[in-house]
Amino acid sequence: MKLKETIMLTVAALAFLLITGIAKAEDKSLNISEVPTKVSNFIKGEVDKTKEYQTKVWADQKVKNAKMWSKLKSLFKGNNDS
Repeated sequence: MKLKETIMLTVAALAFLLITGIAKAEDKSLNISEVPTKVSNFIKGEVDKTKEYQTKVWADQKVKNAKMWSKLKSLFKGNNDS
């Protein structure tokens, strides 16, 4: 029973130290005039990332589709040779 009490007391002390030690506030002031600029820059960045991603994925898919059509054509062309 003594081991359980020691473990419980240690866990409680650790939890208390973690809870009280982490709660440190930073002084960040919000400037309302900067919000529209920050939002528009964020949206522009996301749009640019999306366009880059879509360009890459669509190019990859175009290559895959060409390979698939080539395989399908060769499959049907092989059956008509006889």
